[in-house]
Amino acid sequence: MSTGVLTAAEREPLLRQYEKGPARLRAAWEVVPAEARQWRPGPGTWSAHEVVVHCADSEANAALRLRYLVTEKEPLIVGYDQEAWAREHDYHAHPAEVALAVVDAVRAHTAALARRLPDAAWARAGRHTESGPYSACDWLRSYAAHVENHARQIERNVAAWRESRG
Repeated sequence: MSTGVLTAAEREPLLRQYEKGPARLRAAWEVVPAEARQWRPGPGTWSAHEVVVHCADSEANAALRLRYLVTEKEPLIVGYDQEAWAREHDYHAHPAEVALAVVDAVRAHTAALARRLPDAAWARAGRHTESGPYSACDWLRSYAAHVENHARQIERNVAAWRESRG
């Protein structure tokens, strides 16, 4: 997966996108009608509620991943089965507001760290169990867009829910 080291100028817009993610996710969630929050657009898809809880679990993993990458010698970044997590942890039973608070807090905590990292830290890399070589810059490329992508997923869910109701 490793695609090269980003310069400070290249990292900056990604860091801003990363920092704005929680507000973007919360804004998408807040316009979901209560009766649509646990509605799934189709088999094998997630509801808006499940998306929010997934984001909290993903952010918890992401925070540790960056710390392993920039601190540990030869870090191993372990992939996980997000579908199994949603199913086994019964995401619909988990409070969405708690999940949103996790996204807010973990992103703020990790953004503060990312902003302080020296250039050399961004060149650090390990190995991801699913994608091979994986650097701190790969981490930033991936997670800068992750929550924003899921906010758009929530918006698509709402549009599909409205369409399904006529």
